[in-house]
Amino acid sequence: MSSAPAVAVGVFALTFLLALPLAVALRGEIRSHLGGSLMAGEVTDGVNVTWWQEFTAQATGLGTTFSPTILGFAATLDNLSSVLDGRAEIAPIGGALAVYLAGWTFLSGGIIDRSARPRPTRTHGFFAASGVYFFRFLRLAVVAGFLLWWLFAYLHPWLFDEQYVTLTRGMAVERTAFLARVAFYAIFGALLVFANVLFDYAKVRLVVEDRHSAVGALVAALRFIRHHPRQVMGLYALNGLVFMALLALWALIAPGAGGAAFSMWATFVIAQIYIVARLLLKLQFMASQTALFQAHLAHAAYTAAPLPVWPESPAAETIPR
Repeated sequence: MSSAPAVAVGVFALTFLLALPLAVALRGEIRSHLGGSLMAGEVTDGVNVTWWQEFTAQATGLGTTFSPTILGFAATLDNLSSVLDGRAEIAPIGGALAVYLAGWTFLSGGIIDRSARPRPTRTHGFFAASGVYFFRFLRLAVVAGFLLWWLFAYLHPWLFDEQYVTLTRGMAVERTAFLARVAFYAIFGALLVFANVLFDYAKVRLVVEDRHSAVGALVAALRFIRHHPRQVMGLYALNGLVFMALLALWALIAPGAGGAAFSMWATFVIAQIYIVARLLLKLQFMASQTALFQAHLAHAAYTAAPLPVWPESPAAETIPR
């Protein structure tokens, strides 16, 4: 997909623009807390753990997100933990996340459409496809949202608040309890992966087959997964391994608290490069799923370049002049 870097930059810009107002608001809270105190100078020179703990203890709203877990690889682990533990986001973060998901939903139609075609669609073609499939994807998102809500509202508490507690009530070895929790995480994570795969292929079928029904696309996606389980899950595992390799690299190079001036900006730039790399990997993920679907169902009419028609065909060039 030759336009992948441009799309990744566009999504990154969306992410940055959504995060900017939140960062400005948090900056205001920190500035208000520091005021004209001597601590302000120390915080400017580098991380002051004492002040940070004091700020976190009295923070409310957006300020509660300013914790040590925002630094480096800890932020990645904290995001994973929040998903598996079903932690709800505070209102400002939730609102920004909703806008981001809406933007990603809009772009997804154009991304899959471009991935399915062996030729450039140009800017107008990309956004035309994005607009065509946006409302279809929204209907699919409603179904996905309902399923995810059920998983987190009912299944997650049943697994971790009931079954896990019952299982570990008489355990005396902490390691055994930890392994049991890991097993429950694996079960819940597997269900999230399957839901993700199902809705990914539903999007692909909506675009490649120009479907209008979200439910019909879901049924068709489930049928495709059932008929090709090894290929579908093998591709997901392969993409997952690449993602794990990216995470491992990020764990090695992720900057810590750092200091001021150059160190601070270097930390910021490295983190943004990681975000762009993750977005590129997501685009590769979508393109590979589209290619797998087309390879098995051979939608040649969709992907083939238009047949040359007289007088625009190359044969017109052979006429003596």
